[in-house]
Amino acid sequence: MKILVAGATGVVGRRLVPLLVQAGHEVAGTTRHAERAGSIADQNARPVVVDMLNAKAVRKVVAAARPDAVIHQLTDLADEDFAANSKLRVHGTRNLVEAAGKAGVELMIAQSIAWCYVPGERPAVESDPLDTTLPPYEGISALEETVARMPRGVVLRYGALYGPGTWYAPDGAIAERVRAGSLRPAPSWTSFVHADDAASAALAALDWPAGPVNIVDDEPAMTADWLPVYSAALGAPMPGAGRHAATIGRPVSNAKALSLGWKPQVPSWRTGFADMG
Repeated sequence: MKILVAGATGVVGRRLVPLLVQAGHEVAGTTRHAERAGSIADQNARPVVVDMLNAKAVRKVVAAARPDAVIHQLTDLADEDFAANSKLRVHGTRNLVEAAGKAGVELMIAQSIAWCYVPGERPAVESDPLDTTLPPYEGISALEETVARMPRGVVLRYGALYGPGTWYAPDGAIAERVRAGSLRPAPSWTSFVHADDAASAALAALDWPAGPVNIVDDEPAMTADWLPVYSAALGAPMPGAGRHAATIGRPVSNAKALSLGWKPQVPSWRTGFADMG
């Protein structure tokens, strides 16, 4: 297939591009930053420098690429600018879907999140409603509704990404907060997924039917469970009692993804964190 990866130098995109190339696909990858184009070319993909908020430019890029599928891995979180990230989810997704439609593209796979479900004790499945009160809801709902307009739109609801290059990496933002003692235990849930497994799911999704799919590991965890393991992996003292930075009210089920044939190579954050060093 000819595949356009939007956001090819992000945490998932830079892992996904080589997987697609190794699988025999012809890949073009986008980046906003000209200085990152070389890293895409080094992965035997064709780099495309484009601002996804520029609708006209996006139409030209998609028309020129003539892809069989578009994989949307766009984020804007390097500076923890959540407003910018939401803007990209809303307007960047709209531009990409409209351009794909004009180019006759049938399939789009898009990155969403798994921590936007309404609170509950039972692990959330894809048919459960999203929580409209959570800050990411506006951007996520716009992204998912827009992608659903595609003839076949697959939405990957990723858990909290960890691994090299993520906020949970030893040099990442979450690690800094743990060392500073500002990220503390609280009664909240996190469903993790290693970034490598997130990329493998995007590759597998080329064969999946339309709709949302939770991409998380096998072990949702309370902060009181995962934070001591994570702190130990960093060689940092366990933070004291206090509020967690972001309360997450629901474990998340990966049963649908497993039924589609995906299986996380890192089934639990326990082993994933232990291997960070």
